[in-house]
Amino acid sequence: MEILETALQGCVIIKPRIFEDSRGYFFESFNAGAFERLTGMSANFVQDNQSYSSYGVIRALHSQIGEHAQAKLVRVLQGEVLDVAVDIRPESTTYGKHIAIRLSAENKLQLYIPRGFLHGFAVLSETAEFFYKCDNFYNKDAEQGFHLASPDLNINWIINENDRRIADKDLLLPFFNLKR
Repeated sequence: MEILETALQGCVIIKPRIFEDSRGYFFESFNAGAFERLTGMSANFVQDNQSYSSYGVIRALHSQIGEHAQAKLVRVLQGEVLDVAVDIRPESTTYGKHIAIRLSAENKLQLYIPRGFLHGFAVLSETAEFFYKCDNFYNKDAEQGFHLASPDLNINWIINENDRRIADKDLLLPFFNLKR
């Protein structure tokens, strides 16, 4: 596995070593020891989640707060998404900044998103299966979210506004404000 730094402190891209031959391919999708050795961070994942969505679906921008905060390791099993992480850790030098990376079944990249980040993704292919590991259990009472079109974040979701499919509850979320 290779670790690629991003512009956000603690948020890294994991690029696997893929072994291909006439039968297909094999790769190790995660190794806790290698991850810790290469990043200096440890991850103890306790919950796996998977979603299936069609083109234009935007699932954004969510996190868990307090003692229920979650770090995530995300990847795409089928299709392609634009994956977005926003640093909302008040003490961070990259507070309010975001990255957007294309994750696909083809490139097999993964994104590690530390606790204290908002997360979302937009489906760019006809369909996509999205998979992620969490280091803490989901708690409905600890949900937090911000509107995907928050002007202070200025995220380019790539999907034309007329083609976007967004949950009603996400459209009602407040806008993120950079003022702390």
